[in-house]
Amino acid sequence: MYDDLFKIIEGGITNNRQKVINYSAKLVDYYEENSQQNVAKKIRKIIQENNTHVASLDSLSSKPFDSDSKLDIVDVTVPKESSEVLIFNSLIENEVRDFILSYEKKDELITLGIESNNHLLLHGPPGTGKTSLARFISLQVGLPLVTARLDGLVSSMLGSTSKNIRKVFDFASRQPCVLFLDEFDVLAKIRDDKNELGELKRVVNSLLQNMDSFDDKSILIAATNHSQLLDEAVWRRFDKIIMLSAPGANEREEIILEYSDVLPNDFSMDKKKINRLVSLMEGYSPSTIKSIINTSAKKSIVNSQSELKYAQIIYELFMKNSSYEASNDSLIKYLNENGVSQKEISNVFRFPNRQVRNILKKGVGENE
Repeated sequence: MYDDLFKIIEGGITNNRQKVINYSAKLVDYYEENSQQNVAKKIRKIIQENNTHVASLDSLSSKPFDSDSKLDIVDVTVPKESSEVLIFNSLIENEVRDFILSYEKKDELITLGIESNNHLLLHGPPGTGKTSLARFISLQVGLPLVTARLDGLVSSMLGSTSKNIRKVFDFASRQPCVLFLDEFDVLAKIRDDKNELGELKRVVNSLLQNMDSFDDKSILIAATNHSQLLDEAVWRRFDKIIMLSAPGANEREEIILEYSDVLPNDFSMDKKKINRLVSLMEGYSPSTIKSIINTSAKKSIVNSQSELKYAQIIYELFMKNSSYEASNDSLIKYLNENGVSQKEISNVFRFPNRQVRNILKKGVGENE
């Protein structure tokens, strides 16, 4: 319970509405489980009364489509509270908070003569949370999320792509929203690329013109895994540019503990095991860490195990690491080298004790 209270306080101080809602809901569950229905009822009422959004889909019901393929060129969603947890370092959290506050206080900034275009560029490796962050910002500001669909937006007829870009921006201008352009490099490639046709360069020009005239009551978020491909003029169109990289050690630990909470486990209170997991997952994106832990939990459940084992996560790391040959010998050695005892190897993975002992003994002899 105290951990949830700390998280609520942290969410309030950092203006993280999603965190406050999520951990308040956990408090409701706690008080209901402990027969304190009145307290649970009061907290639930506060959540419901304050969990309203100005966002609606009234003027965004008729979506534009590509004239050639007949595919929709946008998806529209209303922000909703979810269990998704975003974990970034304090610098990134501060940058995101500043961007949101700048949008919320844009009228005050304009009065002081400070220009702001509410444009945010997110760049970094896949799986680092760019799309999730766009959803989070949409939720925080209470605006619909309009996501451009590249399969419909980029037409086989190049001239139609420029028209589709215009359609997207016209559609997003019907009411305040968050317009999200994922895989932004496809539209905003460097215009002096000798391999590109003149029409593709006109696509970039069209994009820049539409960005310049975009409604300042809305937010534009672009995301790319390939920032080096962006045209130089594109960078100048963004008030805020944030690079999302693989999480550091502290963030990896928090991500591991967050997703491991799905089941009781045998490692969250063991600092040595946690440090080993943090070290082995260096360079991994949040989505990769989540996938490894979720796969481990799923295997635990289907094998009728009530606990998520440290050994199971080490196994998944072994299977992911392509530098290891997938054989029983190499698996057993890897598990043992990373803190899994001979007894655990036998019990969790059903290897005969003698086989485990002989493989590990052979490995010692080879090292000597």
